[in-house]
Amino acid sequence: MATPRLMGAEVRRKEDPRLITGTSSYVGDLALPGMHYVAFVRSPHAHARIKKIDVSAALRRPGVFKVVTGNDIRKLCAPLPLAGAGEGGSGDATANVGRKHYPLSVDRVRHVGEAVAAVIARAEGVAVDAADDVVVDWEPLPAVSDPFAAMAEGAPRIHDDAPGNIEHRNTIKAGDADGVFAKAKRVVKQRMVSQRLCGVPLEGRATLAAPDPTSGGLVVWATNQAPHGLRNDLATALGMPQNLIRVIAPEVGGGFGVKFGCYPEDAVVAALARLYRMPLRWTETRVEHMMATTHGRAQVTDLEAAVEDDGTITALRMRVTADIGAYPVFTFIPDLTLMMGIGVYKIANIDLQSTCVFTNSTSVAAYRGAGRPEAAYYLERLIDVIATELRRTPEEVRRQNFIPPSAFPYAAPTGQNYDSGEYERA
Repeated sequence: MATPRLMGAEVRRKEDPRLITGTSSYVGDLALPGMHYVAFVRSPHAHARIKKIDVSAALRRPGVFKVVTGNDIRKLCAPLPLAGAGEGGSGDATANVGRKHYPLSVDRVRHVGEAVAAVIARAEGVAVDAADDVVVDWEPLPAVSDPFAAMAEGAPRIHDDAPGNIEHRNTIKAGDADGVFAKAKRVVKQRMVSQRLCGVPLEGRATLAAPDPTSGGLVVWATNQAPHGLRNDLATALGMPQNLIRVIAPEVGGGFGVKFGCYPEDAVVAALARLYRMPLRWTETRVEHMMATTHGRAQVTDLEAAVEDDGTITALRMRVTADIGAYPVFTFIPDLTLMMGIGVYKIANIDLQSTCVFTNSTSVAAYRGAGRPEAAYYLERLIDVIATELRRTPEEVRRQNFIPPSAFPYAAPTGQNYDSGEYERA
């Protein structure tokens, strides 16, 4: 068998020669005949109404081909985000109704960096300068960036159909957690913060779309971790058959989860390439990455454990408050945190809840494990806190609570079936 033969073996990486000699190709290296470049006009406000967009100065700049706004793009593309699958799960189509925006937003923006217009020009520098020429008449609105403030009475409502700015709640219960806590000799509590972060791969996002003269469809080159998923999403967004869109992912200079799905920029570039029958390329700047590429984590979690004197955890409460940002991209991620809520520990009585909250900030989606590393952090840190409280060593408390080998296969109270495990030995 191949696997035992390769375990511990030194395997030569086949991709290294082209990467270290500079002969590999990224989206930013590609150029096609007649290719034009796209730059985006973005909101400087976390929450604002778009009263008027004046593109006249940008159109006068030499080298500019077109300036497109949301009212133009809404005829070409469906609102985003699309309900669909991401890393580790799938979205809920019904939950997202009324909480979308066109790839170039119309009427209102809900986070800094949200795109409202796109400039097409013969040179990338010209497109960027022309984007600065576009004048937007903004009406700033009250904004909220903290999830707890967003849930408070009187907070600005980010989506009209989301009272309290709550996107959804999820609960997993098993056993009698309330009864155990009521009788517990000791309850250990801790708030833990899994801070918001940005993926920051060495290569930012980039998309090149060109009309395919053979099929009448599109060829799209994208730095994307799931090109088949992007193909499917673009087909849905543009109202095209999937077999008329080909997505090619050349070298991808890092992803970490943030290069999943169909971003507004992908949809705009593809829609405009199809409309104007010309190759178009957009390459993200680092500032755009910080503002418009999805962020990760952004959870605040309150934990309580009912604990015996020997360190046995008899019940667990977990309250995950998840800041999902302005739009519902991968809002199942906090649900994955709950699914991993007991980890490798035998805790029969559980009361776990997640609350996903809209804020006026960049949307939060997949990043390196997508909800599951957060659960591991919370549990393992809680074990350390319990050990400190009991004046025991952390490894002693862990061994006291491991699911024993004799319990496998183990039906976890969170709904998963564990097939095997020897955690103490590991």
